[in-house]
Amino acid sequence: MAAPGFWEDAEGAQRVVTELKSLRRVVEPYRELSRELEDAEGMAALLSQEPDESIALELEEQSKTLLPRVQQLEIRSLLSNESDAHGAILSIHPGAGGTESQDWAEMLLRMYLRFIERRGWSAQVLDLQPGDEAGIKDATIQVDGELAYGYLKAERGVHRLVRISPYDAQHRRHTSFASVFVYPQAGDDVKIEIRDGDLRIDTYRASGAGGQHVNKTESAVRITHLPSGVVVQCQNERSQHRNRDAAMKILMARLYAMRLEEDKERMNSLGGGKKDIAWGNQIRSYVFQPYTQVKDHRTDLVVTDVQAVMDGDLDPFVDAYLRMKEHP
Repeated sequence: MAAPGFWEDAEGAQRVVTELKSLRRVVEPYRELSRELEDAEGMAALLSQEPDESIALELEEQSKTLLPRVQQLEIRSLLSNESDAHGAILSIHPGAGGTESQDWAEMLLRMYLRFIERRGWSAQVLDLQPGDEAGIKDATIQVDGELAYGYLKAERGVHRLVRISPYDAQHRRHTSFASVFVYPQAGDDVKIEIRDGDLRIDTYRASGAGGQHVNKTESAVRITHLPSGVVVQCQNERSQHRNRDAAMKILMARLYAMRLEEDKERMNSLGGGKKDIAWGNQIRSYVFQPYTQVKDHRTDLVVTDVQAVMDGDLDPFVDAYLRMKEHP
């Protein structure tokens, strides 16, 4: 970077800086962990020569954290793609089934918000359309945090719920589906050029709950990117200006995802796979009845504590998925 003329090629220099940041995210924690391991080895050698209860207790406490940190660093090393370090745009769409699937979509939204909170990331709701009776018809959130897309990309796909329906007077077991789409945000180091002439912007009255102002003014915004055919919409905010800003964020993420892929099949994979939200396409099943378990069909990982998963404990599934992608 200090070489003469390095910054003359701005685009090339930015690629180098981005790659350097990616490497530092792994190298620096590795160096820190290596120093702590050396310290622990030194303490162990000292104890073997001269027993000391206080040093032994300190070494025991330190050893409890080392293995989880080594495992965490291993997972971070798998997130080396350009987009992994970026924030994410996450969308949830209920499948067929009306209130049942809309309620399931809202449960998933709560699960991801809890996961985001546990990770120390931040979430901003870009679009949220309530269901007619319960649940949601659609939700899109912006997630900001270190390696947010790298981790959340493990969640794209169809999610299946099996439970005794609270909406069925006969208390029968129901199966519901919802899809999760995850796109990387276009970071500051990414240039996505969108010309005004390439956009068709439509405004309309928002539907569903939201108060008189939302329903009586044309605050909802739909943006069509004519060259690609991508359509995004937002009606969550009362202000048309804010809805337009939110829709543009979603559009930028979609176009960035397309740019990262070389063909349509790869693009669909990045966006979660354009599959039917129905039986046979699910990546994960959440079973509440007649037994309790969550099974990821890609990795065969099974967790029996369903409530913990619904409270955002998704790390086992994310870790297993990333390891599988690295060693298929």
